[in-house]
Amino acid sequence: MSVADEFGARVQQMRQKAEKLEQAAERAEDPAERRRLKDKARRLQEQSRMSGESGGVHPM
Repeated sequence: MSVADEFGARVQQMRQKAEKLEQAAERAEDPAERRRLKDKARRLQEQSRMSGESGGVHPM
């Protein structure tokens, strides 16, 4: 597996985890827990979006 393939798989995993967190937030009865899960999902989505746009290459 190439580095690009591994990176793409990592970004996909982050997106899947964010989706699972969103689903868990929808099921959460406690408002504080719901907010925590949604915030965590939002951070993961943003991180995966930024990683996808940069192609995994970070300037030094």
